[in-house]
Amino acid sequence: MTQPIRIKDHEKDARLVRSRVVFGAFLVVALIAVLIARLYFLQVIQYDYHSTLSENNRVHVQPIPPTRGLIFDRNGVVVADNRPSFSLSMTRERSGDWQQVLDVIVEVLQLTPDDRAIFEKRMKQGRRPFEPVPILFELTEEQIARIAVNQFRLPGVEVVAQLVRHYPQGPHFAHSVGYMGRINEKELKTLDPVNYSGTHHIGKTGIERFYEPELHGQVGYEEVETNARGRVLRVLKRTDPVPGKDIVLSLDIKLQEAAEMALGGRRGAVVALDPRTGEVLAMVSQPSFDPNLFVTGISFKAYAELRDSIDRPLFNRVLRGLYPPGSTIKPAVAIAGLDSGVVTASSRVFDPGYYMLPNYDHKYRNWNRTGDGYVDLDTAIMRSNDTYFYDLAHKLGIDRLSAYMGKFGLGQKVSLDMFEESPGLMPSREWKRATRRQAWFPGETLILGIGQGYMQATPLQLAQATALVANKGLWNRPHLAKTIEGEKPVDENPIPDIVLRDPSDWTKVNHGMQQVMHGARGTARKAAVGAQYRIAGKSGTAQVVAIKQGEKYDRSKVQERHRDHALFVGFAPADDPKIVVAVMVENGESGSGVAAPVVRQVMDAWLLADDGRLKPEFGGPPSSTEVTAREE
Repeated sequence: MTQPIRIKDHEKDARLVRSRVVFGAFLVVALIAVLIARLYFLQVIQYDYHSTLSENNRVHVQPIPPTRGLIFDRNGVVVADNRPSFSLSMTRERSGDWQQVLDVIVEVLQLTPDDRAIFEKRMKQGRRPFEPVPILFELTEEQIARIAVNQFRLPGVEVVAQLVRHYPQGPHFAHSVGYMGRINEKELKTLDPVNYSGTHHIGKTGIERFYEPELHGQVGYEEVETNARGRVLRVLKRTDPVPGKDIVLSLDIKLQEAAEMALGGRRGAVVALDPRTGEVLAMVSQPSFDPNLFVTGISFKAYAELRDSIDRPLFNRVLRGLYPPGSTIKPAVAIAGLDSGVVTASSRVFDPGYYMLPNYDHKYRNWNRTGDGYVDLDTAIMRSNDTYFYDLAHKLGIDRLSAYMGKFGLGQKVSLDMFEESPGLMPSREWKRATRRQAWFPGETLILGIGQGYMQATPLQLAQATALVANKGLWNRPHLAKTIEGEKPVDENPIPDIVLRDPSDWTKVNHGMQQVMHGARGTARKAAVGAQYRIAGKSGTAQVVAIKQGEKYDRSKVQERHRDHALFVGFAPADDPKIVVAVMVENGESGSGVAAPVVRQVMDAWLLADDGRLKPEFGGPPSSTEVTAREE
C-alpha cells in the first residue's frame, strides 16, 4: 500500500534555519570574544613578560672576557704574555647533531681520530648552556679558509679571535710561574659563573694559580641584536672588562740562567733568596718542561712522555722535593745548643771517629773515620764533625731539638705565595707515637742532629733556614711576587722572629760557616778559591739508601740513582748578607765537591760585575761612570 506524500512545512524549516543561524552567530561572537580576551591578556596584561621574551630572542648578552695580566721578571723582561690566536668554537645547542658536525670538521681539516676524540671530550665537559666551547686552537690561514668554504655544513661552528697565554722564556720559569690550562668540571663548580663567563682557561700551577684572582680581572659584556639564525646585526650596549693586574716577580732571568748553567744539565734544584726582603732571586728545578704545551691542550703522547719520564721534569724539586737535609742543618742545631745552654762556643768533644751512647755498644760513625780529635763549635762546623753534633743532639734531646728546628721553618710551609710547597717533616716524640705507634729512641735523636733519619726538607726550607742564620733570626718569608700592580705583597700571617738570649751566638755560628769556605781545613775551601767576598756555607750529604753498620760507602757498588744527594747552603757577603743560595744535586754524592761550586757560581753571577769585581751596590768599588760623576 502506498504511503501518502507529506506536504513540506516551509514555516517549520524557516524556524529551524533561523535557530541555527542564531546559534552559529552566537558561537562566532563567543569565539571572537574569547579571542579578543586572549589577545587582551597577552598584549595588555602580559605585555611586559612577552615583550621581554621577544627582546631576549632579538637581544643577547655576550660576555667579554678580560685581558689577563702580564708577568715580568724584576728587570721588566716579559715571562708571561698574551698573544692573538684564532680558535674554532662550537655551540652544541645550535649544532643539531653535534657528533656529525665533529665528523665534518675532522673531514674538512683533515685531522686524525685522536683529534676527534679530544674534540668530543671537550664538548662533553661541563659548561653553561649556549656557551661556545673552543675545540681547536691556533688555526692556520688554510684551516680558516676551509672552515669558511664549508660553513653551510657546520651549524653552530665559528672561527673566533682571542688572546692565548704565551710563555716567551719557555722552560726557564716553568716551575715558578707555572702555566694555564683549560677549566675542568671540578674547577667550573667553584668558579664565579658570572666573572668567568667566556673564559676557558685558568692558572693551574705556580704564580698563575696562586694569583689567579688578580691576574684574571673582571668580565665585561655587550648587548647585541641578532637575527633568527643567531647572527649578530649590531651592538646595542657595551661594558668594557677590567683587565687583570700585572705582576712583577722578584726573579732575575740572568741569575736564573746562570743557576741553570751551574747545574750543568744534572737533576737538581737551586733557590736563591735576598735575606733582607725574602725575595726569591732564582728558582730552578731541573729538568724542566715547556709550559706552552699545556695552554691550548697537550697531546696524549706528549703528556705521557713528560709524566712517565724517569727524570720527572714535571716535578718541582724546589717546593715538593723532600730530602734529608744532612749536615746543612748543623748551623741551626748549633744555635739550638748555644741558646739552650747545653754547650758554649768553647765546649770541646773528643772525636775518635765515632760516637757511642752511654751503655750502648753501637758506633755512630763520623764521616772522617780517623776522627778529628778534640773539636769545639767552630771546628765542628768547619769540619762538619758528626761526632760533635751526635753529642750535641743527645744533650739537647728530641723535644728541644724538634722545637728549635721548628723555629727555623723545618716541618712547615715557609713561603708566602707558592701554592705547591710541601711542609716537609720535622719528627718529634708525639709524631712517632701517632704515626708509627712506637716510642722515640735515643739513637734517632743522634742521627736527627746530623740531618738524617725521619727528617725531610725541601730546598726552599733549607734556603730559608740559612737565611735566618744570615739574618740573625729575622723572619722574611720567601715570595716570588715583588709587586702586584705596583703594590708589594703583604704577609698577613707573619712568623715570629727567632730571639736568642745572647745575640752574639749568631756571629759565632756565622764564623764557623765562614771557616767551611775559607778555613785551612774547611770542607768546601776549594769552592771559595779566588772569591772577591767572604762566603759562609755548609755542605751536606743525604743518603738515598742506607748502609749497613761498619760498611763504608763505595760508589762503584751503588747504582747511579741510589747514590747520595749532594747539598750545599750558603750566604754572602758573610758580614752583610745580600744573597742566600741552597743547592741540591740528585745523586751528586759530594756536597762540598759538587753542590758548593754551583753555589759559588750563582753568587758570582749576582754579586760580581762583568769585570769580575764586586758590584758597587754590594760594597765593591764604584764604576767609572760614578767616579766621573763625582769628580764633576
